[in-house]
Amino acid sequence: MDRITEFIKRLNRGFLRLRMYSRLFILNRKVANQADPDNQQGSIIFFNASARLEGLNLNAAFAMISSWGIQLAGRQVHHFACHSGMSHCVLGAGLGDPKAQPPCRRCIRDTKWFTGAAPTVWFEYQEEPELRKQLLQKSVTELKQFTFRERPLGQLVLPSLRWILRRHHLKDDDITRYLFTEFILSAYNIAEEFTQILEEVLPETVVVFNGLQYPEAIVRWTAKQHGIRVITHEVNLQPYSAFFTEGQATIYPLNIPNEFDLTGEQNRILDQYLQKRFEGDFSMAGIKFWSGMDQLTADFLSFVDGFKSLVPVFTNVIFDTSQVHANTIFPQMFAWLDLVRDTAINHPDILFVIRAHPDEMRQGKSSQESVASWAGEMEIETLPNVLFIGPDETISSYELIQRSKFTMVYNSSIGLEATLLGAPVLCAGKARYTQYPTVFYPETRTDYETLLKRFLTADEIPIPDNFVQNARRFLYYQLFRASLPFDEFLFEHPIPGYVQVSNFPWKNLLPGESAVIDTVVMGILDQGEFILENDL
Repeated sequence: MDRITEFIKRLNRGFLRLRMYSRLFILNRKVANQADPDNQQGSIIFFNASARLEGLNLNAAFAMISSWGIQLAGRQVHHFACHSGMSHCVLGAGLGDPKAQPPCRRCIRDTKWFTGAAPTVWFEYQEEPELRKQLLQKSVTELKQFTFRERPLGQLVLPSLRWILRRHHLKDDDITRYLFTEFILSAYNIAEEFTQILEEVLPETVVVFNGLQYPEAIVRWTAKQHGIRVITHEVNLQPYSAFFTEGQATIYPLNIPNEFDLTGEQNRILDQYLQKRFEGDFSMAGIKFWSGMDQLTADFLSFVDGFKSLVPVFTNVIFDTSQVHANTIFPQMFAWLDLVRDTAINHPDILFVIRAHPDEMRQGKSSQESVASWAGEMEIETLPNVLFIGPDETISSYELIQRSKFTMVYNSSIGLEATLLGAPVLCAGKARYTQYPTVFYPETRTDYETLLKRFLTADEIPIPDNFVQNARRFLYYQLFRASLPFDEFLFEHPIPGYVQVSNFPWKNLLPGESAVIDTVVMGILDQGEFILENDL
């Protein structure tokens, strides 16, 4: 029976792939035939080598559809694409054996379909012997700061290494040094190849996925060294939605006009969204973290009543790309958690509930340096006023917040939601929402510890009047103005995080036919903001 089930699954996957190829063939041909580029203006280069290996995921789809819109708006598009151009790519290193060769054949096959409407410049891997020689016998610490021919290769590949090894603190072992070396060699090759295309094509703008994974990071850095504008994009909060920016997409910078305020209808829409969110009914990048949320039990509430007050502590995944931006007050999240533990020891009358992020246990992406392991090493279970909630537990975070004296976060998005629930929030890391006054976010560690002590002893913690207003403005703007929904062009795939191309007419990509495509195209070509003008 299992063999029959597996055969049916393979048959269905094959059918879905053929249907996608058929649709892409028609769309690529139509776009290419209708495109009439103005060769007097600079071209746009698209690059995306780290979103997928095969198949079509959200970020690959965003780039593909946006490139079609650029072509139909009368501009030349070039794709920069990998043709076994890295000795080891980021996703290939995560397939089980980090030293195994990446599955280039399948990746190249699908890339040809996704870039088929425009000229594509393929790059192959050519190793630089002198670079290999210099990398020999270097420690992980030395590799972090490694620079070659004025390119800071070590720093540019470091986030990718932490991401694929699922840890912040890297071990100085064989596999870490191996991947570090291969990533640096590959990044240098990409830089050399991309420099050549920049000199040949003379692009006006470069569009890349994420901007932190090392292939895109080195392309972004190289383009900026040449004075070329770079756009990065990431998945946004709404289903099938993208975020485009001239800044760092992974920190989601927003420029909200001072005069922007929510109307009654906008407030109603935001409240509907929050109601679903507080029930655990949400997903990110096609991944649904909670099947549901459990209410606090009577035994738990009875235990809480034995303490003067409750302080929930919400953590992040240590290797997530947001952590590159987060580490401002503390060198990394575990340094903050050490302070939380020491604080709990000194305040036995206060109950601290430390909650691990559900993404720590995601299949195929489980953290190798987790809050759960930290809790075990620190013997958290021996502290009578500390409870640890694992990543697989579905207890309601929002009920914890509503019963709290104040809430502690590193840079988790739940910090913004806690403000919206009326709770004081003490934030320890730079988050997407700290660009506006929405939480208590001290500038230094000394200021943080001073504020923490004051919160613990205060009878009341007044929240500034503008925190909730700013939180609502920020969340609404991110959800309904900066989230660019591509749901007209995409629909769900059986594999979470992947999508299928809808059977839409190619004319829907023409200027004036889609508010989303117009927003992306104008943002790329006219250096405008990637913000929907009308959200209702």
